[in-house]
Amino acid sequence: MNTTFRTISPIDGSPYVERSYATGEDIDIRLQKATAAQKKWKKVPLAERKALCTKAIDAFVAKKDVIAKEICWQMGRPIRFAAGEVAGLEERARTMIRLADAGLAPVELEEKAGFKRWIQREPIGVVFVIAPWNYPYLTAINAILPAILAGNSVLLKHSAQTPLCAERLDEAFKAGGLPDGVFQYLHLTHQDTEKIIQDDRTHYVAFTGSVPGGAMVEKAASGRFIGIGLELGGKDPAYVRKDADIAHAVDTTMDGAFFNSGQSCCGIERVYVHEAVYDDFLQQAVAWVRSLQLGRSDDEETTLGPLVKTSAADFVRDQIGEAITQGAVAHIEASDFPLSQEGTPYLAPQILTEVTHEMRVMTEESFGPVVGIQKVSSDEEAIQLMNDSEFGLTAALFTKDYEKGIELGQELDTGTFFINRCDYLDPELAWTGVKNSGHGCTLSVIGYESITRPKSFHIKTGI
Repeated sequence: MNTTFRTISPIDGSPYVERSYATGEDIDIRLQKATAAQKKWKKVPLAERKALCTKAIDAFVAKKDVIAKEICWQMGRPIRFAAGEVAGLEERARTMIRLADAGLAPVELEEKAGFKRWIQREPIGVVFVIAPWNYPYLTAINAILPAILAGNSVLLKHSAQTPLCAERLDEAFKAGGLPDGVFQYLHLTHQDTEKIIQDDRTHYVAFTGSVPGGAMVEKAASGRFIGIGLELGGKDPAYVRKDADIAHAVDTTMDGAFFNSGQSCCGIERVYVHEAVYDDFLQQAVAWVRSLQLGRSDDEETTLGPLVKTSAADFVRDQIGEAITQGAVAHIEASDFPLSQEGTPYLAPQILTEVTHEMRVMTEESFGPVVGIQKVSSDEEAIQLMNDSEFGLTAALFTKDYEKGIELGQELDTGTFFINRCDYLDPELAWTGVKNSGHGCTLSVIGYESITRPKSFHIKTGI
């Protein structure tokens, strides 16, 4: 069995990071430390926990330029956008710090003669966070920071594609003065990841990744009766009504589809456009996509970088090719993007029309720079198609009639509903999904519920 692994940069195929996997002894030591540290950490006043976490975030943000470069080289985010991940983490972290008092406050009950009663939020113990490579800091911080603020200890397993992210977070928490053992990370094999899930010292698992990955987590935790949070991605739709601001809808949906080379769990992967504005929308969308600059992620001019791996690009190529053989029409010439080559992670963006739900590109998560655009004749048809999916993470609607838009939003099976925007997490709102997009909740005051447990106090007085 391999004891080390390499992170291969999608920019040029070169090894960027090499690390050793944790040994069985490493894992045991980390779990022991996490257990011992948590027993002390939970007794630290919330105000002090917040102060230490604030210092940690300050330390993290101070290294934004170095962190941005590392993101660029590890997973291919264009350097002009990579620092945005640091800004996003800062927004989410500072919001969750601000919401901690409300999210962790005891539930006060009506007075009852002869009794004192309340419900308080108790930390659950050791939280195991399994984070992906595509938004390596944003997805991780969603679970890590609330868990720590709530009085838990955290053990992080990051993707082998982005191992430096775990190390940078560790540096930040150390710089912030967090007690030893409250936050730790391990570079793990899949087998050892499962062992930690099965270990009695692990009390909650927060996983972000694929549906098969989520199934692995559930299977590994089967019979342990611990909490599991699963964020498993989506096939997120947008609907452009005939009264929409078309220029705004184009700019927003195309950015939602192609930012990060389409490698976003809540990116737009399918667009339904009312027939009255379809031609106008399509013409503007094609022009928007043709303006993208496919290139090396370390080039400041690049707006569309490579996919994370050649195999990921090949998966999208296969989806596109299959759809075309089934009758889809491609609107972007690969020759307009010379760097796009078979056998590389560089892939030209693509817009497909004449698509149907018989095609994988409209039903199976693509996670790449392709979007299908389908003409519809009514709101009812659009809603039916938007709901016709095994996923339900986000859904977006573009309209000037907000009242009608909200009415339609009530009919959508989704975790988050947008009007006139998409592909964004507001940390004051609950981040959750339905169907195969997973279960559980992060962010917002509600996000504190999953990483705590209620403890009721029932005290008879006057005795």
